[in-house]
Amino acid sequence: MKKFAKISQIDDNLLFFVTIALVLIGLLFVYSASCYTAELETGNKFYYLIKQSTGALLGIVAMVTASLFDVNILKKFHLPLAILSALLLGLVFIPGVGISKYGATRWIGFGGFSFQPSEICKFALVLVGAHSLTQENAKPFFKYAKVLLFGLTYCVLIILEPNMSVTVCVGLLMVALLFLGGMKIKTFLLILLPFVVVLPLMIVLEPYRMLRLMAFLDPWASPKNEGYQLIQSLYALGSGGLFGVGIFQGRQKYRFLPFAESDFVFSVIGEETGLLGCLTLFLLFGLYVYCGVKIALNAKDKFSCILAGGITSVVAIQSLINFAVVTGSIPPTGLPLPFISYGGTSLVVFMTATGVLLSISRANKKQGFGIS
Repeated sequence: MKKFAKISQIDDNLLFFVTIALVLIGLLFVYSASCYTAELETGNKFYYLIKQSTGALLGIVAMVTASLFDVNILKKFHLPLAILSALLLGLVFIPGVGISKYGATRWIGFGGFSFQPSEICKFALVLVGAHSLTQENAKPFFKYAKVLLFGLTYCVLIILEPNMSVTVCVGLLMVALLFLGGMKIKTFLLILLPFVVVLPLMIVLEPYRMLRLMAFLDPWASPKNEGYQLIQSLYALGSGGLFGVGIFQGRQKYRFLPFAESDFVFSVIGEETGLLGCLTLFLLFGLYVYCGVKIALNAKDKFSCILAGGITSVVAIQSLINFAVVTGSIPPTGLPLPFISYGGTSLVVFMTATGVLLSISRANKKQGFGIS
């Protein structure tokens, strides 16, 4: 038991410091990627950095606070939080409440404050899954039905915004939760089949998605339109070489690369720190996922196991999609890189979720549970 407690403490410290390292890297490159644009738009080159720093400070408070709470308390709030998330996703379509940017309505605004409900719904789905899939007296159908009900509801509301990237992320998370819940392979494949059919239809039926797909296949066919962002991203990554051009020395952020501080901040990191910097970032995310998986495997009960596994899945899925988009491995779509990309809501939510992971690990250490 003492040996397990010692290992658990190492995992706790590693997860905490990896998270802080990712947040600090995010602050550095949000500033680097946005300083020029911020000065042009607001007259203050620190504008985005100040907002992101505020989110980071709130996130640290939220992470530490969440790490001190018993995760079993969350069971009581799984349904209210799931319903609230659906209502918030619906509120974005109400004029005067929802905020539209770049042809999509994804934000809710009150005064000078705005946030994306889709950032919250991912973790609400994890909590629903952790509760529903661990009900011992419930029949398997009802365990899976609640996850499918909320997961599909979120997907429909998010795709109407429209936001296909987050829809895909939530869909993959739903599949991951069902897998963690022990669904049989045959049932798993039957549920997966409609998604395999629907996804291509969603692309074909929406002209802008077809254009993005064509831009992915051959970005040089429309270098000034749909292919522009991917080409600029590849320019940034290619010019970084092995060691990069130097921090703050990148060129693509000077209004060449759209959304340099948010969805494509990894391109700026690649340009300024090169392959070495990119590999370091991969390593940090790999360590985060390693810690999350270790905490899930050593969880003292099934609820904590699926909760930890679900949180880890969100980070793994979203970071992999972002890396794939920025490197041109999948069609371009907007999805922030966890802990790194500009966005206060995303940062606070992900850091709070990390606090929940730390709380689960703390409970494991206290009880002396572990899976060898």
